[in-house]
Amino acid sequence: MLPSPTAATRPDAALLALRPLINAEATAAGDTVGAFLHATLRPVLKLQNELLLAVVADFVRDHHITLRPTDQHHQLTELLGRNTKLRYTVVGLITGQFTAAEYTFYRQQRPELNRRLLEMALRRVLDQVVAVVALVA
Repeated sequence: MLPSPTAATRPDAALLALRPLINAEATAAGDTVGAFLHATLRPVLKLQNELLLAVVADFVRDHHITLRPTDQHHQLTELLGRNTKLRYTVVGLITGQFTAAEYTFYRQQRPELNRRLLEMALRRVLDQVVAVVALVA
């Protein structure tokens, strides 16, 4: 039987030390979705950026999707908006970097945070579509 995960066994300090610093406007309250977005989601997305692009590129390649030069943004938007398997993979890629306390907050606000997380991930992919296409090739 596996031991249950606890805050004591989770390497929270190491996870926080990995995150890049991001210049963000300070938010008024620390326990809001907006504060979580700036303090957690943005740094984790930045940390996982290369992996995010690689996951999307692998998905495109594995599913034999041809990204047409004139329609790449639309195709990637549809893919990340509608493909449940890819969406769950992206969510797991990001939430796996949360501390125990962050994950507890995430569980309480999951629908809203997943929506925002996926919007931010899509924006990152679309802003770096050239890199995704290069990884697909």
